[in-house]
Amino acid sequence: MLRYTLKRLLYGLLVLLGVVTLVFFLFNILPGDPARMMLGQRADAESIEIINHDLGRDKPVGLQYLNYLNDLLPLSLHNNTDPSSYFYLDPDKYAPFTTLLTVGHTSLVLKAPYLRRSYQSKRKVSEIIAAAFPQTALLAVVALGFALVLGIFLGILSALYKDSWVDRLTLVLSTLGMSLPSFFAAILIAWLFAYVLADWTHLNMFGNLYTVDDYGTGEYLDLKNLILPALTLGIRPLATLTQLTRNSMLETLSQDFIRTARAKGLSRHRVIIHHALRVSLNPVVTSASGWLAGLLAGAVFVEYVFDWKGMGIVIVNGLDQYDFPVVMGAILFICVLLIVINILTDILYALLDPRVRMQ
Repeated sequence: MLRYTLKRLLYGLLVLLGVVTLVFFLFNILPGDPARMMLGQRADAESIEIINHDLGRDKPVGLQYLNYLNDLLPLSLHNNTDPSSYFYLDPDKYAPFTTLLTVGHTSLVLKAPYLRRSYQSKRKVSEIIAAAFPQTALLAVVALGFALVLGIFLGILSALYKDSWVDRLTLVLSTLGMSLPSFFAAILIAWLFAYVLADWTHLNMFGNLYTVDDYGTGEYLDLKNLILPALTLGIRPLATLTQLTRNSMLETLSQDFIRTARAKGLSRHRVIIHHALRVSLNPVVTSASGWLAGLLAGAVFVEYVFDWKGMGIVIVNGLDQYDFPVVMGAILFICVLLIVINILTDILYALLDPRVRMQ
């Protein structure tokens, strides 16, 4: 088991290194000069040169890449004779570090991974992500909860009334939900429930978890703004979980132990709830865990349409303003999250099924 776990961790690190490399070089060959974006109309050659030096963009791309890796790694090397060349070493601005070993002019230091600062706001990227991610996490969890509860109910209903109009309607709706693009679904749902039916729903087309009081006295929790984005984000997993529950339920109902339970005179309700449903939910729960990771990464369009202040807004605004550290940091954070969830899922599978360790 230890060998399997180490193997998965190694694969995860290799994937992360590939993502870091791809993200860095992609955003360093894109058109656009952050220095000009920051200076605006006041841009001149000398000011641009000073800002590019401050951002470390005046160095060769290869050296910039090595410095970026040095910032990200918890164990980093730096030259004691030129500490200004490393972004994370200013104790007044960045996270503290601990020197572990010094050989000549080079030290090995332990620090938190540093994602650098926003070109526009000068805030640390880690602070921006820390403020935005809880909003995305809440949206993803609520969307998945909605999809899980309704999907299991519709799947059971569809299995119990196989080949009826209920089953066929559920199949049509599930197919439509899986094929509907997120951005189109977001626009359609916002228009329908927050504009056409606004007098009955009293829902807002745009809004965040906290709303500023009309009298300017502060913010208050406004949970109704969560309804439409969560509904939109949950459509795709709802469609998948519904069909998965239906198929798993039909397979379970054909098993011998179900026929035995019926032969013993147990009621239909008891057979379904206490015998068939318990077995049928195993693949559903497994699929739901995978969907959670997907929802955390795929909420960009939904958040942008509903102006939900999560990771999606951070990424879109960063791209619009050429704020590369913010976009790069957000992408890397999401990738690390996905890699960690996949590794934990693989380890859980290996614990439940020893055959997985042989792969």
